[in-house]
Amino acid sequence: MTASAPHNRIALVTGAGSGIGLACAAALLADGWRVVYTGRRAEALAAAIGAAGDPWGDIGERALALSCDVGDEAAVAALFDQLRDRFGRLDLLFNNAGVSAPVQTPDQIDAATWRRAVDTNLNGAFFCLSQAFKLMREQSPQGGRIINNGSISAHAPRPGSMAYTATKHAVTGLTRAAALDGRPFDIAVGQIDIGNVASDMTERMAKGVPQADGSIKPEARMAVSAVTESFMAMARLPLDANILFMTVMATKMPFVGRG
Repeated sequence: MTASAPHNRIALVTGAGSGIGLACAAALLADGWRVVYTGRRAEALAAAIGAAGDPWGDIGERALALSCDVGDEAAVAALFDQLRDRFGRLDLLFNNAGVSAPVQTPDQIDAATWRRAVDTNLNGAFFCLSQAFKLMREQSPQGGRIINNGSISAHAPRPGSMAYTATKHAVTGLTRAAALDGRPFDIAVGQIDIGNVASDMTERMAKGVPQADGSIKPEARMAVSAVTESFMAMARLPLDANILFMTVMATKMPFVGRG
């Protein structure tokens, strides 16, 4: 990805210590943004910033690591207080933090597993979105962009994925409602739904995973660059335009016609 001239737009990426969050945060840095990396593990955030490189020679000014458990409402409020004190505004929130859950049928899911998925994937997304709304309404110039990380599972479930799927369907509800509520304040809200990025977490998909017909089959994956390029297309839009939903997926994965 070609670097753009540095600018003063501020982005916050949750779950930035690994995977899609790390890759998208690095893409924002290369595009000239100032980026706040947040996640639960401070050491992972520091490593992610180090791995991103230093395209402008001032990484200490352009990237900031702030640890936070997004499922903790008070911790999210404190995160946004720190962001406001440091930068004074927020132009982009990538609501990316999320957790998966074990492959289980509904009768096997215990309350702790259910709550963990809801606390991070749904409550965390709401707490961050709510705080971003507050800041974006108050700042001058008013407005900003929020991109929620949904999932292919926001459209169609995999076998044994009730907790994860339910939270991702709920994120779609957050996106639709927030996109409507954000209109008067120039807050554009969209969602990126991602399917089968090649990573350590999806190694099992290449080897074979359960399908809706009960079979076990390998699934195609795509490079993370496909996600970062799609994400940046959303992030770069002017606030009078919005991609409400974008699906980016491995071309040959079993999604269209799943089941």
